[in-house]
Amino acid sequence: MTKDQTKDRGLPKEILMAAWAIALGAIAPMLDSTMVNIAVDQLSKEFNTTLDTIQWAITGYVLALAMAVPLSGWLMNKFNGKKIYIGTVIAFGVTSVLAGISWDISSFIFLRILQGFSAGIITPLMSTLLVKTAGPENLGKVMAIVSTPMIFGPILGPVIGGLIVQGASWQWIFFINVFIVLIAAPLMMRTIPEFEPFNRDSKLDVFGMINLSLMSAALIYGITKAADHASFNNGETIRWMGIGLVLAAIYLGYNRIRKNQTVLPMNLFAHKSFLASSIGLFLANIAVMGPMLILPLFFQNFRHFTAIEAALALIPQGLGMLVTRPFIGKMIDKVGAKYVVMVSLVLSLIGSVPLIFITDQTSMIWISVVLFIRGTSFGGIMLPLTSDAYTGLDSRQLPEAGVGINIIENLGSSFGSAVIATVVATVVQGSQPTIANGLKGYHAGFLVSAMILAIIFIPGLFLTNKKRSEQRVTSGGDSGIKKDCRIQS
Repeated sequence: MTKDQTKDRGLPKEILMAAWAIALGAIAPMLDSTMVNIAVDQLSKEFNTTLDTIQWAITGYVLALAMAVPLSGWLMNKFNGKKIYIGTVIAFGVTSVLAGISWDISSFIFLRILQGFSAGIITPLMSTLLVKTAGPENLGKVMAIVSTPMIFGPILGPVIGGLIVQGASWQWIFFINVFIVLIAAPLMMRTIPEFEPFNRDSKLDVFGMINLSLMSAALIYGITKAADHASFNNGETIRWMGIGLVLAAIYLGYNRIRKNQTVLPMNLFAHKSFLASSIGLFLANIAVMGPMLILPLFFQNFRHFTAIEAALALIPQGLGMLVTRPFIGKMIDKVGAKYVVMVSLVLSLIGSVPLIFITDQTSMIWISVVLFIRGTSFGGIMLPLTSDAYTGLDSRQLPEAGVGINIIENLGSSFGSAVIATVVATVVQGSQPTIANGLKGYHAGFLVSAMILAIIFIPGLFLTNKKRSEQRVTSGGDSGIKKDCRIQS
């Protein structure tokens, strides 16, 4: 089948099946990370402990996830990607069962950390194996598929978690993962092709992995403390972010000495598309994930919704994301990342600016329409930025690129939650405790999100477009993914 025929007929069946199987393997970690938040009160009563202690089950998961990401690159280089991915998904299912039968708070936190570690390997593998499966001509459509679990996580996770807690018990938040894994594992075994190791000759960069893991953990923990204190000006945040920045400086020096023979080579950022995508993804995670924290709080504090009602109120945003996903993937492959991002940013601002003016009296129909518009744009921002990060890279660079993108996204989402929470708290604390002044805090948070969305236009200008990419292929200058994208059947 020629390239033109493939375009006319859509994705080949084997690629489509493999893509959905890989995406299905990531659904359990994405759901789990959001469902647990709903059960915090019940968990504190079950284990007879404080909310601060229970919070470590959530924080530990996030930190373990961040620390596992660098290891994923080496695993993909040295071993069969299919076997590593399936094995890690099964490990997540096993640790989910164990977390559900935890006998005390210490065992629960420990098992949540193991869950987070396996999730931290699943996430980069998911993206990298999809890039390898798709090839450059189908990258947009395939990335639209792989991003599906990331929609279900924040949108459906709180709703499902709330229903489980009310109708059953907190244990079933973890036991439900087993059913997902039991469906996903056999499907992945049948449909995912065997992947040759990306670079058998690569050596385990122990120092680099430890350094990056500790750097990510220190920065994310410091940012988490900023969210807890609603201020970056506190001792814990300054201390841990300082440690993280020192470790980042050490890594830069180490990478220079090793001449980019590290777990995350800094020469990746010499690729214009990778650098622009990295900056765009960091900013996009702030602008998108930050409001995901305060929107439910707005509904609960000013519309007096329950936690489940607030989660249901966000469904229009999720529907908007689902509706545009397949179309966005096709447009990325047709016109390139640059123009898709630009149009989507305009659409996102149309769906974000009205949030700066909503009140406790604003019609829910109007809010739902705004959230739907906002949701339709998210895929058009995140998908092109993610897919363009891999454009023009050699196949051997894909695992390292996956590591870098996941670290950047983890830091961006954590930073976004902390920044938006801090802005809201700062405005509210500096005013009289009235409804109007409380709304000003939320308006300020939405304003920051809109401003950051506007800034993304700058890195968006440096993304690729299809016409330019085709010219580069014609001239023989593109030796990237296409040259080395071979899957062993």
